[in-house]
Amino acid sequence: MVQDLNQAVENEANGSKVQLSEEQKAQIQERILKQIAAELKLPAGKVKTTMGLLDEGNTIPFIARYRKEMTGELDENELRDIEERLQYLRNLEDRKLEVVRLIDEQGKLTDELRASIEQAAKLQEIEDLYRPYRQKRKTRASVAKERGLEPLAEWIGKQHRQGSLQDEAARYIDLEKDVKTAEEAIQGAMDIIAETIADDAKIRAWVRKFTHDQGLLRTEAKDKAQESVYEMYYAYQEPVRKLPPHRILAINRGEREEMLKVGMDVPVERVHEYIARQWIKGPSVVKDVLLAVIEDAYKRLIAPSIEREVRGELTEKGEEQAIKIFAENLRNLLLQPPVKGRVVLGVDPAFRTGCKLAVVDDTGKMLEIAVTYPTPPNNKVAEAKAKIKQLISKYEVQLIVIGNGTASRETEQFIAELIAEVKERKLEYLIVNEAGASVYSASKLAQTEFPDLDVAERSAISIARRLQDPLAELVKIEPKAIGVGQYQHDVSQKRLDENLKAVVESAVNHVGVDLNTASPSLLSYVSGVNGTLAKNIVKYREENGKFGSRKELQKVPRLGAKTYEQCVGFLRISGGGHPLDNTPIHPESYEVVDRLFKEQRLELAQLGSQQLRELLQELEPAELAPQLGVGVPTMRDILDSLKRPGRDPREEVQAPIFRTDVLQLEDLAPGMELDGTVRNVIDFGAFVDIGIKNDGLVHISQLSNSFVKHPMDVVSVGDIVKVWVLGVDEKKGRVSLTMKKPQ
Repeated sequence: MVQDLNQAVENEANGSKVQLSEEQKAQIQERILKQIAAELKLPAGKVKTTMGLLDEGNTIPFIARYRKEMTGELDENELRDIEERLQYLRNLEDRKLEVVRLIDEQGKLTDELRASIEQAAKLQEIEDLYRPYRQKRKTRASVAKERGLEPLAEWIGKQHRQGSLQDEAARYIDLEKDVKTAEEAIQGAMDIIAETIADDAKIRAWVRKFTHDQGLLRTEAKDKAQESVYEMYYAYQEPVRKLPPHRILAINRGEREEMLKVGMDVPVERVHEYIARQWIKGPSVVKDVLLAVIEDAYKRLIAPSIEREVRGELTEKGEEQAIKIFAENLRNLLLQPPVKGRVVLGVDPAFRTGCKLAVVDDTGKMLEIAVTYPTPPNNKVAEAKAKIKQLISKYEVQLIVIGNGTASRETEQFIAELIAEVKERKLEYLIVNEAGASVYSASKLAQTEFPDLDVAERSAISIARRLQDPLAELVKIEPKAIGVGQYQHDVSQKRLDENLKAVVESAVNHVGVDLNTASPSLLSYVSGVNGTLAKNIVKYREENGKFGSRKELQKVPRLGAKTYEQCVGFLRISGGGHPLDNTPIHPESYEVVDRLFKEQRLELAQLGSQQLRELLQELEPAELAPQLGVGVPTMRDILDSLKRPGRDPREEVQAPIFRTDVLQLEDLAPGMELDGTVRNVIDFGAFVDIGIKNDGLVHISQLSNSFVKHPMDVVSVGDIVKVWVLGVDEKKGRVSLTMKKPQ
């Protein structure tokens, strides 16, 4: 590859991007393939096939579902890992070529340097190697070079055993170049050497690792008298290598809010000793000068930049974990079971402006909007009860859903009293997380959907609908506005958006989408479909009526053959012309189903019947697959889809807890047993809704009797769990819970 780089640089003209031959590209591709396979511990053949499928424009959900034979059944997570590493390593190769070109243009590229760049495994290593050749702003070393002191620096670097540094330096006194004394000449030469040491890639790599392994992160308060949430960090220190991700982000936030001062302590003497071993050859007339240069180079040039780099690596570690936590919580929230077949009253609670009400039917259609004022300062309780009872009776409301924002618990108390008074029908209520509802309500999408309503009224509709179909409603909201993470506002928003978009895409395609009812927001997350195409699909539906078949999708403007291939399997048509259009079976496999039914003497009209389900249960995918000319994984998926056409995988998840009465903080006592819903999972535990104002915390140490590496190994957002009260802090409104059954 060294020769390949050399040739690529020689072929380079006018400083434009390096051009590679097909052979060079193939060699780079092969090296990337081997590296990804080794890193992810996956067979090279599976990785190679996945890389090819990605390069052809296939999406991850499509590959995971419909190309299982080709990838050896790699799951979505494995596929995304390959995609992420592929992008990084390709960027790495591009940067290698660019750095080689830039150094070569300066006439300073050696075979040894070229080989070092080629062997670099990280972008940081390449940047370290490029550092000495990078154009710098004015520095003490560059000023010294302008004054002609580079030869003196070289003389010092030779470390003569005899001679006089003062005499040698006197030769460089030059008033025109502003070198007035020998001491000034020596200082300039020392500055040049200090910068050379600081730019040495090997030294930087060693100091960076040493700082990470042996460094101590230290924090202190800027003002100890000021109360804040950062008080535990007012006089705090911890080894850099042991800092957990959530603590890194907490310290960063405290520093950013100017509550904390953060520094790093490193055993300086050991750093000096290491650099001296690299630079000092033995006794010489300049040994003491070089020792002073080493101290200056580390203190002034190396330590500040390495500390920034190590802090940057720590932040990246914290961000990766925060994004991972958010992504996993979001996926579990999106895949909460829909509550179907109920007329719902959505309540957006408030104090001064009143509680906005929205009645929606069992399909999510808005029936009526109203506003009541049962909470302070208005306290129009009787009037509010009369209005809500009238709505309940008029529309046969079965479920009341309350947003968890301002005045939610006061509204809950009011609703619980009202339910007790309604004897003629069974009524229940539920408090839902309304995070992001206001974001949606003020969006252009909401304005288009409900142009005649105000923001709060739209919010009440959103609150009701997110119980009926959480996925369909939550996709209308920017993912990061859904509050199920930790420190999501402190991480790289670009990376967060990319990861959360992938999560929503995965959830949407896992569930499938009804082509005749889906909103543009929902459709835009379907494999291969972008925002423009989603709008085109809805426009076509509005102009031509419901889709009668999946094939009709091909008539949608700008929806080409590749997009059709990617998206069609994830789109469902209920009651259409072809029974298989309401299953996850891809149209490319319809012929396989036809042959299967013909051989087994079955009819498509039997689809969904118990009789067909029992007959299919007896068939063996491994025996059928070779007979029908498909792979076993595809055959298995086809049989599963035929057994349960129109199945919603979310229905297998536990339904939410509905309540009829309120639990107060004062009602709690240690040892009390409760059922709760996990609302958020973070690094140090899980927050559980037990029906009081604030969610209770189950610390990681209280999740199980056995060791728990991470809370997500035990619980997920939406889980219904049994908990026991450990303690109650009425002053702070906090409850600590345990999932360990008391003895």
